Amino acid sequence: MHRVGSSGNTSNSVRNRKEKRLTYVLNDADDTKHCAGVNCLAVLNSPEQDGHDFLFTGSRDGTLKRWALSENSATFSATFESHVDWVNDAVLTGGNTLVSCSSDATVKVWNGLSDGTCVKTFHQHTDYVTCLAAAEKNSNVIASAGLGGEVFIWDIEAALAPVSKSNDATADDCSTSTNGLGSLSNTSIRPINSSSNISVHATQSQGYAPIAAKGHKESVYALATNDRGTLLVSGGTEKVVRVWDPRTGSKTMKLRGHTDNIRALLLDPTGRYCISGSSDSMIRYWDLAQQRCLHTYAVHTDSVWALASTPTFSHVYSGGRDLSLYLTDISTRESVLLCTKEHPILQLALHDDGIWAATTDSSVHRWPAEAHNPLKVFQRGGSFLAGNLSFSRARVSLEGSIPVPVYREPSLSIEGTSAIVQHEILNNRRHVLTKDTVGTVKLWEVTRGLVTENYGEVSFEKKKEELFEMVSVPAWFTVDTRLGSLSVHLDTPQCFSAEMYSADLGIAGKPEDDKVNLARETLKGLLSHWLSKRRQRFGSQSSVNGELASGKEMPMRTLTLSRVEGDGNLENDSAVYPPFEFSVASPPSIVTEGSQGGPWRKKITDLDGTEDEKDFPWWVLDCVLNNRLPPRENNKCSFYLHSCEGANVQILTQGKLSAPRILRVHKVVNYVIEKMVLDKPVDSLNADGTIAPSMPGGQIPPLVGDGSFRSGLKPWQKLRPSIEILCNNQVLAPDMSLATVRAYIWKKPEDLILNYRIVQGR
Repeated sequence: MHRVGSSGNTSNSVRNRKEKRLTYVLNDADDTKHCAGVNCLAVLNSPEQDGHDFLFTGSRDGTLKRWALSENSATFSATFESHVDWVNDAVLTGGNTLVSCSSDATVKVWNGLSDGTCVKTFHQHTDYVTCLAAAEKNSNVIASAGLGGEVFIWDIEAALAPVSKSNDATADDCSTSTNGLGSLSNTSIRPINSSSNISVHATQSQGYAPIAAKGHKESVYALATNDRGTLLVSGGTEKVVRVWDPRTGSKTMKLRGHTDNIRALLLDPTGRYCISGSSDSMIRYWDLAQQRCLHTYAVHTDSVWALASTPTFSHVYSGGRDLSLYLTDISTRESVLLCTKEHPILQLALHDDGIWAATTDSSVHRWPAEAHNPLKVFQRGGSFLAGNLSFSRARVSLEGSIPVPVYREPSLSIEGTSAIVQHEILNNRRHVLTKDTVGTVKLWEVTRGLVTENYGEVSFEKKKEELFEMVSVPAWFTVDTRLGSLSVHLDTPQCFSAEMYSADLGIAGKPEDDKVNLARETLKGLLSHWLSKRRQRFGSQSSVNGELASGKEMPMRTLTLSRVEGDGNLENDSAVYPPFEFSVASPPSIVTEGSQGGPWRKKITDLDGTEDEKDFPWWVLDCVLNNRLPPRENNKCSFYLHSCEGANVQILTQGKLSAPRILRVHKVVNYVIEKMVLDKPVDSLNADGTIAPSMPGGQIPPLVGDGSFRSGLKPWQKLRPSIEILCNNQVLAPDMSLATVRAYIWKKPEDLILNYRIVQGR
């Protein structure tokens, strides 16, 4: 997915730059599973004895999911969809309030027990937000940090309080917006125990003042707070642990010792002791009162990315890039390998006597942990004494003395689906070939958003060669697989460059020579649910609030935009043709933004019809509601038509000819035969005539048409097989388009030259 910048821009500041993009993310059959690595975990323990506990998982697929936990099962419960990039961290606070952060540079607040409703979105960060921290016994305190070096401390209770009327226009309240996401901007939050010397972060909304802990010059990857939220620690690429007073945002100390990025941090409930994990493979145990490191633990052979501690802070669980999960006794330095995995461990979460491990894989596993009695694990044997120098552990590993894991199999698994890791857009520009992490190759139809063929585990390259077609269609969309699934990007005006004849798309009941704009029909298919909801609300009016996107130069646009080819009736034009019908069972999600509030993501079936230019790019609405397309590049192909050298047939042509790029060679054959048989120019033919010769002076007029005569009698049809069209001395197949001839046969920037001849012996 394209990197999303700061979302605080107004429409005016963006309008001068590139137009807003519309992306749709395709979902495979089972949308209850993650389809990319899981970056974060959060456990919600039910206050009632017989109530469900919940596990929240945040993924690189851009979503969070909630799972109802029992002793032997984890059942899918809800999807939280609003982030438009990787979800990097999630924490629970105040009972059931879920807070998440993302590479889309936002922090979002959710009702954790809802059906996935986003309550607030904050845009204060200017870069990826990588980590969060929550104070267990102070439900108001949340801290966030990221690649911009910014650390913000939030008062969540104040954050969720209704904003004053003067700030209504910029309140980022997802729950009351049209789509649970739209009309987003910055909301008012009061500082925690604020005093006059607090560093505050001013934004568009002057009432907003989160506490900014300033001091990091580089990226921050880890945060932790104590129980009461009176102490905050942070670490990142500066290789030091910084300690802050979150009530004022002031620095209290800096702890040095690590030799590489700090990736994980823990604080004990009192805030006296801190544990850090680093890319230098070391775990360090700090006494903040003495401002020094008490112990170092050389347990891992590679970067330490995840830490969790027992409730008494006597033992630490650690995981990371070496695929291993260890349990270490802080005081005795005794360590044991709990398990090894197939993927690097990104985060850990204790629940009862088990520990959940999130990895770069889409599945999540729970392992026995004995957090309340860790000695049980050590009694199983296989423990070793952690060294205090990183090379000591590496040397032991090289000598082959690798610890034996205590557990071979997880006690419970939540399976994900395989992430797409390779893709190829086929030449027909309607299909994309993909390969996932387990090697399964599939063929997707982009205009319907579904898998048309599952080839299983076959060679991707061989299948790509097998599916090659010699056709030339403009690149009207781009694709990426950053979220583990196919994200299809539409950018104006490029996306409107591809057309096909209705006959080639197999659209019944439409004249076979009607040209169909692929992007326009795809947008209609994507927004058909939204359009029907809109009509239920506002009737069949085809404009937004009476006039599309107020404030834009619509009269000027109206003059320059040509009416879309096809039916003259707007109601008929809103019909979705079968090649553009998207699945309701596994609907794609739209990712886009309008004039306010920054990017959002939502399933097409969850749109409620109230979304307007604040939520959608103006060009999307202009296309779907007003049936207009932006000015595009010339979609015509200029060419010359000459008889072959030595041919005994000659027809009169008037220089350069012009026709749509999608015109088939058999239409050129028809043109030649008409000229021969009828012995008259076809310039005077109406919209159902053939090719239009260029006008004197070298100007190419618009295409007159490329169908056949209106008259039912076609005297040239019997003679049709007698003419061949050639290019570069190569006979052209009748169903080849001019664009294909130009791309694969002609291969020159100059105007195309076609030759015709009578086939001998016919």
